Amino acid sequence: MTVLAAAIALIGSLFFALGAALQQYEAVGSSKPRLLTLLRKPRWAIGGISILIGGGLHIFALSAGPLTIVQPMGVASLLFALPIAAALHKRKPTRMELMSASVVAIGLIGLVLLVPPHDGPTYLSPQGLATLFAVSGVAAVALWAGSRIASPAGRAALLATSSGVLYGATATLVRVLVDGGWNWWYLLALPVPALAALAVLQRAYAVGHFGVSFASLQIADPLTAVAFGALLLGEPLPTGVAPIAAAALAAAGTVALARTTPLERNA
Repeated sequence: MTVLAAAIALIGSLFFALGAALQQYEAVGSSKPRLLTLLRKPRWAIGGISILIGGGLHIFALSAGPLTIVQPMGVASLLFALPIAAALHKRKPTRMELMSASVVAIGLIGLVLLVPPHDGPTYLSPQGLATLFAVSGVAAVALWAGSRIASPAGRAALLATSSGVLYGATATLVRVLVDGGWNWWYLLALPVPALAALAVLQRAYAVGHFGVSFASLQIADPLTAVAFGALLLGEPLPTGVAPIAAAALAAAGTVALARTTPLERNA
């Protein structure tokens, strides 16, 4: 079952990577990509379906195998996404791109494996929900504001990080709903950060540095979820030098991607 779970998670990563690459291909070059406009583009819509399939396979894999095996497989989506995006733009990924992406993946796997398990009850009070929205909203807006004065690569990274913060808030809310009992008010609140994250991510994709934006998203999403888990749900944080080293490795790989990934445009 462990081998099956790992294989399913790996296939899910491929679907997620394909979906991200397709959506970036349609969003790239747009000054103000709008969700309703993008939704009418078949390639972008297929990308969304692919992402949903990938997410479903990942959830199924988590139910069939241990977290320490399944989660690292999810990180593989970054290594899949770069070649797929390069092929869509009719080029080959460079060796430095793939090496930088591998460094990011190693750092992310280290972070995932170092997060301590938590078996306690998952509960979020209404005040906690307000804190979740306030903190993630302020952080996302601050990152978005900073992106307006950044270089193209920096803009892609900051916008994707803003999206990752909102997706991390969404993941926290999903965990509360699944593990802590269904609360219909929380369920109605779920689309707010999710749709905001999706909209901001398309802005990041539109810049053209796909490797940078996708890597930044992959880093910001789990880090935010872990931080909110500790802040609001009482979950333990990883301690010691190893988590810092893993985070530094992932950040260094992202910086390297910013220097090696070409600025892409959809002709």
